[in-house]
Amino acid sequence: MRPRAPFVLVAVLGAIGLSAAPAFGERLVASLSNHRVMVTSNFVGEELVLFGGVEQDQTSRPRRSGYDIVVTVTGPRQSMVTFRKARVLGIWVNADSREFENAPAYLAVLSNRPLDSIANTEMLRRLQLGLDNIPLPQRASVKIADAASDDPFRLAFIKIKTDQGLYREVSNGVTFLAPALFRASIPLPAEVPVGTYEVDVRLFADGAQIARAPSPFEVYKSGFEQVVTNAAREHGFLYGLVTSMMAVLTGWFASVVFRRD
Repeated sequence: MRPRAPFVLVAVLGAIGLSAAPAFGERLVASLSNHRVMVTSNFVGEELVLFGGVEQDQTSRPRRSGYDIVVTVTGPRQSMVTFRKARVLGIWVNADSREFENAPAYLAVLSNRPLDSIANTEMLRRLQLGLDNIPLPQRASVKIADAASDDPFRLAFIKIKTDQGLYREVSNGVTFLAPALFRASIPLPAEVPVGTYEVDVRLFADGAQIARAPSPFEVYKSGFEQVVTNAAREHGFLYGLVTSMMAVLTGWFASVVFRRD
């Protein structure tokens, strides 16, 4: 057993060295103004406010270019289809399509300045920051793969989502109130889907990521809206049958009320 003593000594010294190794002295703290957003029949959208700060300790060193913040808000994932129309015999028809697998239903990228000024292209791609670097796997035939950033279906999908207010990239979406204190506004349109939203806050300095903090929130329906949503999701056939009967009865009642004798 004695020959193993040097190996034990090396392991102990290595553990001590790792514990004494310097680490980044900054710690990122972030919180939302509201962690639960209720959707009702008169919901017209809401704006959440993200507050955060950078905590420093004795090991913190001065940053020559200050701090940068990148906030990525990702909504529930869904499978969606994008169609490409073509003119056939004078009629516009769906000529081709792509199905996007598990694409974010909502996506917002907020930063205090342009992303290419915060980090280089390779790091932005590796960290998947920005609309151009977010993976959007497509299903073409039986294969699923992420297309290039200039793929026409990908560009069309992002444009549609942007026009709906569900995708956005804002280079001045984060404001520093003090050198180590910041805020950001997260707009939620009226069409925002329900589900859990992940808020990923990243702290950069001198072109490198040095800290990261999550701050999720939930969008949910309550009351009669939630009952209708659950019925449509869990009992689709009965829900369709009831709504069809209601439409028929409404039409019949209207014909009786407004009948001309």
